[in-house]
Order: sequence, then structure tokens, then C-alpha cells
Amino acid sequence: MNDTISAQEAKAFGKVGVLLGGRSAERDVSIMSGTGVLAALQSQGIDAHAFDTGERSLAELAAEKFDRVFIALHGRFGEDGSLQGALELLGIPYTGSGVMASAIAMDKITTKILWLDDGIPTPAYAVLHADTDLGAAAAQLGLPLIVKPPHEGSSIGFSKVEALADFQAAYDKCAPLDDSVLAESFVEGREFTVAVLGTGKDARALPVVEIVAPKGNYDYQNKYYTDVTQYFCPPQLDEAIQADMQRIAVQAYRVLGCEGWGRVDVLLRAGDDRPFLLEVNTSPGMTSHSLVPMAARAVGMSYEQLCVEILRTARLKNKA
Repeated sequence: MNDTISAQEAKAFGKVGVLLGGRSAERDVSIMSGTGVLAALQSQGIDAHAFDTGERSLAELAAEKFDRVFIALHGRFGEDGSLQGALELLGIPYTGSGVMASAIAMDKITTKILWLDDGIPTPAYAVLHADTDLGAAAAQLGLPLIVKPPHEGSSIGFSKVEALADFQAAYDKCAPLDDSVLAESFVEGREFTVAVLGTGKDARALPVVEIVAPKGNYDYQNKYYTDVTQYFCPPQLDEAIQADMQRIAVQAYRVLGCEGWGRVDVLLRAGDDRPFLLEVNTSPGMTSHSLVPMAARAVGMSYEQLCVEILRTARLKNKA
């Protein structure tokens, strides 16, 4: 696979904006992702420029007259459909999923409802509010259980509750971050992720990556700021199980209407190797520790080639 694109194709992309930073709790990670993407595109001769949506306005974005943008934002105001809607109104083609798919995938509760309706396995759950009987929720789901805000990523607000006495503190940790809080049954097993590229019938899964974090704690620190987490691509796992995981990941991606690229997080239950899907990231990390570039390398695709392939998919989704 050729590592560089032609000067003609690089010119054809026009002026490209790399949207990074933003205002979410994942701002620092987005800056790392966007900086990597920017350097990769520039190395291919593409006229790419950084644009921090957390520091600059939509009026400034329109004034830049970008021909297309690469969204390297994570979390709220970048991955949740709000920015995608603005780009549709401004008429700027963009990478990744459209307004509806971005909003649905960002909402882990709505994602679960749609997946369960389509027969896609995901852990049992309960939606918590200030007046929820936490004892009843714990009885319903069993202990231990997982508590997290349904609209955050990068494990922000995440807690594992092993005793009922700790449930309220876990809820209180999430409550400032979201109107509702998500509790899930804990699935004991191995952790994997499956990157997906493409749209609709052309969507395809990249090789499966296994994540082995210290004491199973794949938190914000261990995702981005340490080297103690181990990654295996391909993992030590029966090929038929890997293929099934890839199939289900693509199905889950299509059900939500995702396009361009994304990453589906999966737990494989100990004992019966049954997969349980957790969420889809529609604007995954592109840092030195990130998993989509790792999966792409396993099929001979460099970081630079991956960035260009994603940029090629930039488009407006509304047909009007």
C-alpha cells in the first residue's frame, strides 16, 4: 500500500480544517488527537489547518471557508450531533456520522434501546434519577454493577460498585455530569474493541484489539497517560469468535446509522465467550495510545493512510 497520495489528490481536498479541542471533558485528548491528524494530513501535502472549536466561534469557522473538515473532537459539542448540525447549516462537508447517528451513539441509553430491539447483546441496565430506589436497582441488576453518565466518554464518571453502601456515592459522582445516570450489570470477562470503516453495506470491521488494563481498570489515566495497559492485535482468541465479534460490531454500527468510521467497545463474558456491546464511539481517539490506528496498522494501513481514508469520506448528509 502506497504511503503517500498524489499531489493532484492532495490539492483536490482543498482547504481542510481539523476540528479539535472543543469544550467537553475530553478536550485535552481531542487536542492530542487533532494534533496527530493535522500532522498526518500535512505530511501528505494536504492544505490542513487546526481549528479549536472551544476557542473560536462558528462565525470564524464559516469565515475560514474550509472545503471540508476532519472532526477530531470527542464528547459533547463535537461528537453528539450539535456540531454536525452546524456544519450541515454552514454547508461544510465533514467526517464521521451525521446529526442523528452522532446524537444516538452519544446517548448510551438510547443506543441500548435500539440494540436490544435489533437483538444485539448489551448488558442489562437501569436508568437512575435522584428519586430512584438504588436498592431496588441493585436487586434488579445484581452486584457488582457499573455506574456511568450516559453522555460522557473516556470513562469519565465511571464507577464499579461492589457493595450497596457505595452505590449512592457512585450515583453522586455522575449526577453533575448528566440528567440521567446509567447503571449496568457487570460482565466479568475480557475487554475488546472493533474499529469500523465505511458506510452502510460497505462498512467493514478492522481486526479486533484486546485491551488488558492493570486490575481491569481501563480508566482515563490508563487510556491516555500511562504505558501500563497492554494491547493485543490480533488477540489470543479463536478466529471464529473474533469474526462473530466483528460481524456484531458492524451490525451495531449500521443499526445506529453510523458512517465514515467508528469504534465499537465489546466485553466477552468469561465462561461462555458471549459478546456484550457497550457503546459506539463515532469520533474515536487518534492519539499515540488510540485503538483505531492500532487496528489499521494490523492490516498494513499507516496512521497517515488512515487519516486520508477517513477524510475521503467527508460529506454533507442532508440531501436538500
